Amino acid sequence: MSGDRGGFAALDSCVHCGFCLQACPTFLATGDEADSPRGRIALMRALEQGELSADDAGLTIHLDRCLGCRACEPVCPSGVGYGRGLEAARAVITERRGTPLLARLALWALTTPGVAGVVYGLARALRSSGLPAKLAGWGRLRFAMGMLAATRAEKDGERRRGRETVASSALLRPPPSSSVLLFRGCVMQGLFRHVHDATIRTLAVNGYAVREGAGGVCCGALHAHAGLLEEARGLARANVAALGADGDEVIVVNSAGCGAMLREYGHLLPDEPAAAALAARVRDVTELLAARGPAPGAPLDRRVAYDPPCHLLHAQRVADAPLAVLGAIPVLQLLTVPDAEQCCGSAGLFTLVQPEMSRAVLAPKLERLRAAAPQVVATGNPGCVMQLGAGLRAAGVRATLCHPVELLDASYAAAGHYA
Repeated sequence: MSGDRGGFAALDSCVHCGFCLQACPTFLATGDEADSPRGRIALMRALEQGELSADDAGLTIHLDRCLGCRACEPVCPSGVGYGRGLEAARAVITERRGTPLLARLALWALTTPGVAGVVYGLARALRSSGLPAKLAGWGRLRFAMGMLAATRAEKDGERRRGRETVASSALLRPPPSSSVLLFRGCVMQGLFRHVHDATIRTLAVNGYAVREGAGGVCCGALHAHAGLLEEARGLARANVAALGADGDEVIVVNSAGCGAMLREYGHLLPDEPAAAALAARVRDVTELLAARGPAPGAPLDRRVAYDPPCHLLHAQRVADAPLAVLGAIPVLQLLTVPDAEQCCGSAGLFTLVQPEMSRAVLAPKLERLRAAAPQVVATGNPGCVMQLGAGLRAAGVRATLCHPVELLDASYAAAGHYA
């Protein structure tokens, strides 16, 4: 019976205890019970049972305002699978009312093969012009410019030099003892190739030979969060085929959102054993590096605030590995920022389709970062890099954004690993 109910069955263990309330960023922003996990579970149960229709405004406004950050899951004593229930509810709503035009356009532009390549190429050209950094600020357009500006590597010249030395520097490293497959994804490949480059280099220093997972497509996370579960399943099947249904190599991911989605493939495709087998092979890059130490690099004298992405911390339950990566960098000062685990408000397309709530969730994080005064904010998800980068720039806080492996990469470069 529960299998026929899909993700709704994951909500059955909720006993309405309320432990989730103070973990929920939208409840903290509004104080409205209907904007809490407990309140939304009541709404989702009413939707499943037919007590509320999929086009009921009181239902959709509160489910639309959910970030899907899953911060409620680790604190839930009953083990409620809130994220799966939310996706099931959004699928019902989307089937009834369709996908909002803005979200549909964003999905088409960012994830459609052929189209996405052109869009990302134009975005990189605009980024290189320096205009996004100059135009960044508050408001839809200016915030979008700040998000694009945040995707630029801090030192492009050094990143290009590093790419040129990947092959030659192999002679300076011990022979690899493990082979892993790199999942490139869509946004990461389009705007964060420098993170892929840093991933390959730092893994090589720690004894991993990185192979390409040819033929991989978008992970499907944006589609699933928008209620387009069939489209997400199609992308999942394509990735299972591309990454090897019968393989045993670890699949390395450097985007928290992609990693969380890939690890859900077994639930997304419950009747396809290959999907569950692939999900079991997925690891975040920081997990692989931490498993090997990682090898220490040269000193970097920087004040760094680590901001854990929701889909790494809450969905994948990876908390210590990124800190181990940053801890391998001598002299680097890792700052403690209160409530760093709270969502930044990015949440995939959420910052685009729910800008007011997104900024409300972002605001307290910006103030805490302003007080901590880091030189660098490190986080392992592209949406978080863009959201925090745009917010800090708009708020006049001088700090750069990067992935933790970029800092380790810079440390290794200074140590001569890539000479």
